[in-house]
Amino acid sequence: MATLYTQQSRNVLRTWVLMGTFLVFVVLVGWFASYYFNSNVILYAAVALALVMNVSAYWFSDKVAIAQAHAVPADAAQYPELHRIVENLAITAGLPKPRIFLIEDPAPNAFAAGRDKNHAVIAVTSGLLQMMNKSELEGVLAHELSHIGNRDILVMTIAVVLVGVLSMLANIFLRVSFWGGGRNNEREGGNVFVLIAGVIAIVLAPIAAQLIQLAISRKREFLADASGALLTRYPEGLESALQKLGSYQAPMRTASTTTAHLYISNPFGAHPAGQWVQKLFSTHPPIPERIAALEGMNL
Repeated sequence: MATLYTQQSRNVLRTWVLMGTFLVFVVLVGWFASYYFNSNVILYAAVALALVMNVSAYWFSDKVAIAQAHAVPADAAQYPELHRIVENLAITAGLPKPRIFLIEDPAPNAFAAGRDKNHAVIAVTSGLLQMMNKSELEGVLAHELSHIGNRDILVMTIAVVLVGVLSMLANIFLRVSFWGGGRNNEREGGNVFVLIAGVIAIVLAPIAAQLIQLAISRKREFLADASGALLTRYPEGLESALQKLGSYQAPMRTASTTTAHLYISNPFGAHPAGQWVQKLFSTHPPIPERIAALEGMNL
């Protein structure tokens, strides 16, 4: 049975696996591109890019996640209750108070990011603040603080940066291959390589999604729910919040498959199209299952 401490150790291991896999994939793509375009410079550039992005993903992943969500610092004078709840829960959990950000979006949602508890951030949408009462908001924030305490945020936010880079490389390679920029036409089987290049570029997107699947297990959401309920000693608050989150139809304005796993609920909403995307990138267990697990807790 997974415990808090085994989950923390597994998340550290998953981070190294994710970063190592990313390095291998980028180097392989760089090697193929250098062979196809007959230029060793491309391979050297790919290796350099992989190393730089691994380091950047570790140190700046929280900033990237905040930027992609278009979040801004939540002013303590304007949102005193939000800051007070986070501070009280952080003290109870024995964690430093994370920086708090606001996403101007009517869809209720929230996420935590950062490389460790001392460099963590929590972002909430304006819709979440408007929809939730105090106990529900406490449940959501306790869930996000549990991700910080469980060290989920390290692998969650690093995945955002690395998967984004893989998608970008796939797009660039596909465009260059399509227009035939700089390739050596004298190579035998050039047309075959064009086809292979296109296949590689197309395959990279699902691979990026699979990296997220490898890095993030559905168990972490159950664990964060349980840890959050223990933190507030009131699981009914998180249960009610999850019911509201699961019933909201509209997607977030900044919804993206790259960052979807960060949020407490599916950012594509409860609309059928959003549910299809959620199944495709299934990093969250169904909300009814999460609520049932909370209802089974004895505090």
